Amino acid sequence: MTAVVDQRYPLVPEGPLSSWVHRFRLELIRRGFTPRTAQDNAYVLACLSRWMDREGLGAGQLGAAELERFAVRRRELGYRRWRSVRSLAAMLEFLRVAGVIPAAPPAPADQVTALLAEFGTYLRHERRLGECTVALRQHLARRFLLAVCPDGQACLDRVCPDLLTGFITAQRGVYAVSSMKQLTCALRSLLRFLFSTGRTGADLSAAVPSVAGWRLGPLPAPAGADVLPALLDSCDRTDGVGMRDYAVLMLMGGLGLRAVEISRLLLEDVHWRTGQITVRGKGGRLDRMPLPGDIGAAIAGYLQHGRRPSACREVFLRHFGPDAPASRRAIIAVPRRAAGRAGIPVTGPHRLRHRLACQVLAEGGNLGEIAQLLRHHSHETTAIYAKIDMAALAAPARPWPGAEAGRS
Repeated sequence: MTAVVDQRYPLVPEGPLSSWVHRFRLELIRRGFTPRTAQDNAYVLACLSRWMDREGLGAGQLGAAELERFAVRRRELGYRRWRSVRSLAAMLEFLRVAGVIPAAPPAPADQVTALLAEFGTYLRHERRLGECTVALRQHLARRFLLAVCPDGQACLDRVCPDLLTGFITAQRGVYAVSSMKQLTCALRSLLRFLFSTGRTGADLSAAVPSVAGWRLGPLPAPAGADVLPALLDSCDRTDGVGMRDYAVLMLMGGLGLRAVEISRLLLEDVHWRTGQITVRGKGGRLDRMPLPGDIGAAIAGYLQHGRRPSACREVFLRHFGPDAPASRRAIIAVPRRAAGRAGIPVTGPHRLRHRLACQVLAEGGNLGEIAQLLRHHSHETTAIYAKIDMAALAAPARPWPGAEAGRS
């Protein structure tokens, strides 16, 4: 490690930030990033420094407008990464903490931003929604509010049924049916919030038009070939990443855990003596489930040989970068990467849950067992699997009128 840390940056940077390029690289390595990632980030900082030199800018002149110009220039040159100011956040934070460049200007305060923050609090405390759902509804509500109030001032007296219908109609070419349902759901939540807080004189949630698309209409996708063995075989269990991915896939395929439930799993949630595991589900729900021996062995192998030393209580951690738990997005990416290694179509966590439900039905299980295994809040969610059991559905089905005469 000493040889890597002491190695100088291979290029000679120029410009007002040149003396900070190598320091930034060493700081990233200290945080746990790989030398290659640190070098790539430092290279972009060197590019920024050279661009400032050509533009005649000093370190104290690097503001929001200049950063945007640099990002635009990178897009014009065809770069595929670090094309926006947001992507430069790590280096900008490093330079600002060191006092090299001016501090970030405060975000402009507007009524829409304040309203969305209060809306998020309402969803968390009054509706008991999870953070992912809150973030999605705030994002969709922002689209509506900015369409109604483009200047950031909440002109809620303009909201009326015609405006709601026009907004939903205009979005139908942007979103698919399932996303349109999310949009209308978020909009109804926002309108109920506005009415309950006295910002509107009437509850207009009923004026939001419904989206045509019946949840239980089509048949669910067939389970298809069992992809789990191929996904598991693609994991290299000689290194920490492979051990982590193997344990994650075992939890998805064997217990049907969601990605967010795996990311929330704590060390104390695995009860080794009783052979059980506590699952922290949606809406603060806690469930105790039996922990099969093969899944427990996969988790134990990762904890003993693959997990980096950490003060975090989460079971699954990042393997590169700062010491932190693996995020929900990182867990979602595990089966997707494994499918790429195995040479099979892209597979997500939901497909593994679907596979498990189909497997229970194939072995003679019923819908109650599926609901309990997958921890569904509503039996309507489990009802989609009733249509998979064609043999059971064929028994009560009546023959089509005239079918016998047609065959004769």
